[in-house]
Amino acid sequence: MVSNKQVILRNYISAGFPKETDLYVTTCDIELKLPEGSNGILVKNLYLSCDPSMRPRMKKLEGSYVNSFTPGLPISGYGVSEVLDSGNPEFKKGDLVWGRTGWEEYSLITAPHLFKIQNIDMPLSYYIGILGMPGMTAYVGFYELCSPKQGEFVFISAASGAVGQIVGQFAKLLGCYVVGSAGSKDKVDLLKNKLGFDEAFNYKDEPDLNVALKRYFPEGIDIYFENVGGEMLDAVLLNMRVHGRISICGMISQYNLEKPEGIHNLIQLIVKRIRMEGFLVLDYYHLYPKFLEMIIPHIKEGKIVYVEDIADGLENAHTALVGLFKGHNVGKQVVAVTRK
Repeated sequence: MVSNKQVILRNYISAGFPKETDLYVTTCDIELKLPEGSNGILVKNLYLSCDPSMRPRMKKLEGSYVNSFTPGLPISGYGVSEVLDSGNPEFKKGDLVWGRTGWEEYSLITAPHLFKIQNIDMPLSYYIGILGMPGMTAYVGFYELCSPKQGEFVFISAASGAVGQIVGQFAKLLGCYVVGSAGSKDKVDLLKNKLGFDEAFNYKDEPDLNVALKRYFPEGIDIYFENVGGEMLDAVLLNMRVHGRISICGMISQYNLEKPEGIHNLIQLIVKRIRMEGFLVLDYYHLYPKFLEMIIPHIKEGKIVYVEDIADGLENAHTALVGLFKGHNVGKQVVAVTRK
């Protein structure tokens, strides 16, 4: 038996930004051996991912593709883990894996939907970032849904985040003109000076997003990668070009609202023959080997870089997660349970 530190949801949060007091850290005991006859796996969690999609799970959900967190129990999300014991023939002790796990030091995963980590010459934290769900989200939303062409005009909201920073670099590799929006001067500087975006702006400094987009896209937008929703999406619709494409992977501006904001410019979908499509990366994991084959050489050659914001220790995990919804992170927000 060993002690197992856990991050617990106190109660459901119906609306508003989550607070640190909505989560708490506790310790229980766990036996580092599978129950007799179990076909699950026991893992030691190394890195945990803070993702915007975790906010809706803090509510009481109905009819969603994911389950709500359960108050009084550990929250869960994507993580990188080491297998300690396995009753599943696909995994053995010592394997490094990524996928859904608990926000705790050790997790018993009874129905594992995990990927083995083969390329251990990459930082392990990348497997909850550029080599994991965010990277796949960027790949699917940009290449599979938007069918980009060289020279097109690309706009990305929340562009310095886990997904947006990858989409922008994909677009630059293809020879597109790329602009991103972010929520601080430091993030704007990061986009332009480190990630290679052509332009970037702080949406908080723009009293009229429509005017701002016209300034950066006088000829209009071909591709919009949507992470935000609300006023930003409404302004983008006015600035799309004919036959433009919009892929929607998230709407973080709406997650803390009791009543979602309406979109007023949807008629532009008709006028400009725009294709707008939402997607879940879960439906595209069969493309994961193809994605790795494409992106790993780019990382090794320095053609794509990745920015992480790493918080150390489960005792700081709830601070990191709550800060995500207030824009405190610069780059992909990671919690290092145990660095390896």
